[in-house]
Amino acid sequence: MKILALDDIHGNPDALDAVLGDPRAEGADAVLVGGDAVPGARAREALDRLNGLAVPVQWVRGNGEREVAAAIAGPLGLGSEVADRVASTAAVTAAELGAARAYELGELPLTQTIDGVLFCHASPRRDDEMLTRLSPPERWAKALAGISAALVVGGHTHQQDDRGVGGIRFINAGSVGLPYEGDGDARWLWIENGVPELRRTAYDHVAAGRRMLDTGYPDVESIEGSLIEPVDAIVVTRLFEQQAGD
Repeated sequence: MKILALDDIHGNPDALDAVLGDPRAEGADAVLVGGDAVPGARAREALDRLNGLAVPVQWVRGNGEREVAAAIAGPLGLGSEVADRVASTAAVTAAELGAARAYELGELPLTQTIDGVLFCHASPRRDDEMLTRLSPPERWAKALAGISAALVVGGHTHQQDDRGVGGIRFINAGSVGLPYEGDGDARWLWIENGVPELRRTAYDHVAAGRRMLDTGYPDVESIEGSLIEPVDAIVVTRLFEQQAGD
């Protein structure tokens, strides 16, 4: 079986189109959207692309889908710069999609299993658990405790990773739409007959970022830092690891 895993698209249809147009992504038997397809500056366009695919598409819920669905009911709790950004981006996307579509995203499952591979967004137990390239082995072991699948695929940190945790191989597929890799290339994962291969697709990410900013989307920092003037990957990794330890 051939599976195309797409994580953290974040409303960037230009990046999504680049991956879908990559010859190495052709012939998939299934597409797995691994969470955080939203929020994003052009969320509706990205979702429409995915819903229009000819191959079966399966989804897992990311914290982004949960937050967008929650924003329909009213403002999210504020109190910090990060919380304010979460609230504003979720609200913008919820308004764009409308209540029915936003609620539908919030009802997606936390995990999916396809051909023996367990897919999640952050970890199998939470859609927002922070597991980075720098996280200690103890945190990884706790996050994957009780999992029987030999291969687990996630995302959330927008950085590709491939590691062994006990008898489990955990792969972070990276981010299609907002990669924190020090460049703007779209990241994705191809799995063929149970064998995973991390991949990247180059495209005009600067132009894509500018089109996103032209919409008035409030998360300027993430778009600039991932697409327009990408920051060094380790800077973001350390920031996420600090957040995980708070």
